[in-house]
Amino acid sequence: MRLSSLFAAASATVLASALATPALAQATDQTEAVDDSVIIVTARRQNESLADVPASITVFTADSIQKTGVETADQFVQLTPGVTIVTGTAEAGDTQINIRGINGARDAESSVALVVDGILKTNTAQLNQNQGTLRQIEILKGPQGALYGRNAAAGAIVIQTLKPGDTLEAGIELSAAEQQTYRGNAFISVPLGENAGFVLSGSYFKTDGFYRNIFLNNSKTIDDQEIWSVDGRFVAQLGDRTEIDAKARYSDLTGASINFNAAFHLPNFAGANPAFFEDVNRHPFNFYNNIRPTNDQTTFDASIKLEHEFDFAKLTLWGLYSDVDQSLTADGTSADFARFTFPGATAASRAASNACFASTAQLRGFPVNQPGFIGATPVPFIFAPATGSTFGPYSPTTCDGTQYQIRQQEDFSGEIRLSSNGDGPFNWQLGGYYLNISRDVGVSLGADLGQGIIRQLYNAPNTTNPTTQLYFDRFSTDVYAAFGSADYNWNDVINIGLALRYDIEDRSVSNRVPLVTDPFTGGPINPGQARGPIADKSASYKQLQPKLTFRWAVADNVNLYANWGIGFKAGGFNNSGSAAVIDQSFNQFIGSNVRITDNYRKEKSSAFEGGIKGSVFDGKVTFDLAGYYTDVDDMQFFEFFVGGFGLLRVVSNIDEVQIYGAELNLNAEVTPGWTIFGALNVTESEIKANASRPQTVGNKSPSTADYTINLGTQIVAPISRSFDLVARADYRITGPTWFHTLQEDSVPTIFSGLLPGSALALPAFVGDADYSVTRRQAFGVLDVRAGLEGEKWRVTMFADNVLNRRYLNEVITAAEFGGSFISPGGLRRLGVEVAYKF
Repeated sequence: MRLSSLFAAASATVLASALATPALAQATDQTEAVDDSVIIVTARRQNESLADVPASITVFTADSIQKTGVETADQFVQLTPGVTIVTGTAEAGDTQINIRGINGARDAESSVALVVDGILKTNTAQLNQNQGTLRQIEILKGPQGALYGRNAAAGAIVIQTLKPGDTLEAGIELSAAEQQTYRGNAFISVPLGENAGFVLSGSYFKTDGFYRNIFLNNSKTIDDQEIWSVDGRFVAQLGDRTEIDAKARYSDLTGASINFNAAFHLPNFAGANPAFFEDVNRHPFNFYNNIRPTNDQTTFDASIKLEHEFDFAKLTLWGLYSDVDQSLTADGTSADFARFTFPGATAASRAASNACFASTAQLRGFPVNQPGFIGATPVPFIFAPATGSTFGPYSPTTCDGTQYQIRQQEDFSGEIRLSSNGDGPFNWQLGGYYLNISRDVGVSLGADLGQGIIRQLYNAPNTTNPTTQLYFDRFSTDVYAAFGSADYNWNDVINIGLALRYDIEDRSVSNRVPLVTDPFTGGPINPGQARGPIADKSASYKQLQPKLTFRWAVADNVNLYANWGIGFKAGGFNNSGSAAVIDQSFNQFIGSNVRITDNYRKEKSSAFEGGIKGSVFDGKVTFDLAGYYTDVDDMQFFEFFVGGFGLLRVVSNIDEVQIYGAELNLNAEVTPGWTIFGALNVTESEIKANASRPQTVGNKSPSTADYTINLGTQIVAPISRSFDLVARADYRITGPTWFHTLQEDSVPTIFSGLLPGSALALPAFVGDADYSVTRRQAFGVLDVRAGLEGEKWRVTMFADNVLNRRYLNEVITAAEFGGSFISPGGLRRLGVEVAYKF
């Protein structure tokens, strides 16, 4: 209590300070600055002062990266106003970043571009990976496709890593924390003669995680993880005007997956048990799955970049090869509604039923999450209320089956760019881009016979893990783009810019599921094959993406700015037959009004931002105030369906969403060495049209926090001539957040269709769900760091979420099932970090 009270008092002091961003720090050693207070960024593909960029940007320099301890997107996003993240809840490569109301839809492309050392990464699975020895991070908001390319509809993350210099340099950083959490980073930069050098970086991370599997003897198998990676970079000057920059990277991850519980939202069942109508924020998390979930991910990419200086311009050529393979195994859900509980005509059905009955009898009375109940028989409660069981997802019995998923992507991309050399008032660039993607995505559900999971997408009926449902598609994508930009300093006061990019994205899909029979139902193992083989499909998506920028220096150190741009994400394909499955299982059976198509449309947004930024009091106070408005057509949105058919993941479109908001950033140096900072973002949104779910018109954009508040302070106080005391506190408040388009809404569920014909013979409306209890409430997380820092060494104690605030990481609503899948956020973690530079 004393520690909590102490930090609560400290946070109250911070709350009283001015609002600002964590951007201002020393300029990095890889960019040129006029003086130590000027940060140089590349937000418009050219070096310029942060204060002169006509946009709101958050920047972490080498110094602020060190003092905040950030390494990956989930860490630096928490220090960025108007940006939230969901990552690692299902699998390591599953990351969705929301910037000012635009979210990356799971199973679609990301809405945020990741650019590392000038090269656009092509696989969204790399968004939250360690990218090497960081030297600068820039987070750009609003459409950036015209400048940074594919999938930059909401913004871009631009990263610079350590570039070899002309002297030997090395460093190591080690940390240890609670939950057996260990981290190590090291690098060495070696010059090779006068004109070349290389950097070798390595990282390691391991944790047991915060949560335990009660059923498996409190095993550390819920959010445990082990990751290591190696990055190499070779840079050489080939003469006075030519530079070659070659990079390679390998990463390996093993850990857990699908760390979800379920919450039901059936108010008419609450009389029998209040847990049937549960507020997601009050759920007590317990994990009981009998299958140890696993997640494996390997990443390899290699790139080469060539830059040549002409007298009038610079030519840049680069190519990137990327290969990311990931898979997961996990317990299944109770989605099949007695599919594994009634002995059928097939051997596979009898075997699954026998295993289910045996595990239920053995575990009768085992205290699972409410309203779960393991009764005398595995029959679901609505069919036998006296003796039946209620199974939530991921139960300790075998009755919920298994799941195995793969996502394998290999791609090659390249770009050619000719740009001006930066001399004079006029700057320009022209170029072209090509990308080829080959991606396999498979989701396999199987019967749990108590003998584990076979890591194959299809297992025959006579195996120990027979497949009951299979989705397996091969996607191919070709992207062609041409782009150009120009900006002009009209005089010392006014700068105007125009960027254009035209994308053509050709996509095709081929179904890889064999024409075999579901050993339980006798139907096809893929519901989409009900009418025969699934034909190949292809589509082409095209879009012109302009971006206009304007800056007016209204006074010394004060700039007015405005920008407007078009954002674009290509459409794509759901699993073939998705529309028919949803229509038959929900619209026809329970009278819902859900429209899902096998092809989802491209997303297009029009975004405007205007603001004022600058500094006063001789640069001791900096500020940035911005307002923005975005209109999104066909916003892509992830939907999760659960029913008698099993599980179905699809991407739908929200026809029109309007978003507007404001953002304020301030940074103040109170005295030399003491800085206070913070930021406030407020976002309002409204769904204007949604043919997929018409009743959601008027609701808010999903996965968008109503507001974010960042507050903090940093002190650097000399203790002696050789070292300083460094202390920092960062407090992040994330406002209320809806994750689904259904919000204050009530809809029919599968129970609405089953109840009238069950032994209970209740009217259909009794099974309707109310989703007013699915909004994540506001929460605040306080992180603190304090230690001693010398010229070459530092020792730091840190506390993440020091107040041990419990919050939700994600809420995935399965609307027609009557509940949500919810994942918890991280808890308090105390640790110590040591570092030394050679």
